[in-house]
Amino acid sequence: MTRLGEIFSRKSINKSDVARKTGLTPQRIGVLTLDEKAKLTAAELYLIAKAIDEDPCKLLDYVCQDLK
Repeated sequence: MTRLGEIFSRKSINKSDVARKTGLTPQRIGVLTLDEKAKLTAAELYLIAKAIDEDPCKLLDYVCQDLK
């Protein structure tokens, strides 16, 4: 599970609702929440943050905290 997936799980976020709100496919949301090797784009992160009522900057900091 990815850090994004951890947020979805912790907040009991419905992936289908996020897909509908963002225009991303449910399959893409699934990949972004489960596959550690998935590449999350800035646009996707922004859309997801808005859909789940999170600050995009804080979400970026959390999701990318291991990057150096």
